[in-house]
Amino acid sequence: MIDKSSVSDRTPLASVIIVTWNAKRYVEECLCSLRENVEVPIEIIVVDNASFDGTAELVRDRFPEACLIEATENLGFAKGNNLGIAHSRGKYLFLVNSDVKVPPGCVSKLICCMEANPSVGMLGPQMLGPDGKVRRSIMRRPVLWSLFCRALALDSIFRGRRWTGGFLMSDFGHDRTCDVEVLNGWFWVVRREALEQVGLLDDRFFMYGEDMDWSYRFRKAGWRLVFYAEAGAIHYGGASSAAAPVRFYIEMQRANFQYWRKHHGWLSFLAYYCITILHEVVRIAGHAGIYLLKPGARRDAAYKVRRSSATLRWLIEGADCTAEFGQLRADSTANTIQQS
Repeated sequence: MIDKSSVSDRTPLASVIIVTWNAKRYVEECLCSLRENVEVPIEIIVVDNASFDGTAELVRDRFPEACLIEATENLGFAKGNNLGIAHSRGKYLFLVNSDVKVPPGCVSKLICCMEANPSVGMLGPQMLGPDGKVRRSIMRRPVLWSLFCRALALDSIFRGRRWTGGFLMSDFGHDRTCDVEVLNGWFWVVRREALEQVGLLDDRFFMYGEDMDWSYRFRKAGWRLVFYAEAGAIHYGGASSAAAPVRFYIEMQRANFQYWRKHHGWLSFLAYYCITILHEVVRIAGHAGIYLLKPGARRDAAYKVRRSSATLRWLIEGADCTAEFGQLRADSTANTIQQS
């Protein structure tokens, strides 16, 4: 049970932060669900990343209870959330995607879990699709072997086997509460005490990758990350990225490179680069085959061939990975000299 007596009228128990970019319809549904289904004292902070679809006007006119922060440019996910956090006051921070619908009781259950488990620094609910089916929302920390298995689609061929599907946890049913290594960044509940120790999101990640980085930093600082199966919320998925799917797919690859550079040495980074190229080559060949053999699936297959082709071009021509290797190798050499 939540103790409301310790929370004054001026101090909300939780701060809900929503970062959005051109997702007006989803933002409206998200804010309506918060208005109708939350029974505890909260503040709502919406950070609009220079949307041009009328999102800011919608929030201003229809949801005056929300604090609207209008950025003059698209700050990205991490920097947008950091801006919202800077304006927040709650004991718990709910970082919620704009395309999430919060059902009755969800917020209260998550807060109760945090109150009962002071060692938990970050909590994530069960992700439900619009059809009510449970979706994946957690990962294990990526390692080269699991990424290699994914590149060759072994995690799909041998679905449910940990030795191939360890990274995306295809062996886990998302039906029980447990400690995890990575909570995906669609819906986070963060303890302010833990945030003050770990620090803000790394805003060098524009979009994607920040969830792996933040999760790693929380665990390194000694805080537990917990997937909480007793509460769930609906996630439509891709509300902002749908406007430019190929661009955002490449942004995801860019973020993964940033993460790998930040937490690994240059040899590991080189191996990761080769595995990523292999991944896209296999996808081009596989979806080209689907295009030829399954006429009914041609539209989707053609899009995925274009997407992987664009990513492969970026990897070879635009990722500037030679400079990355050189910098990482120089850093590694400098560290070795310093230690000696």
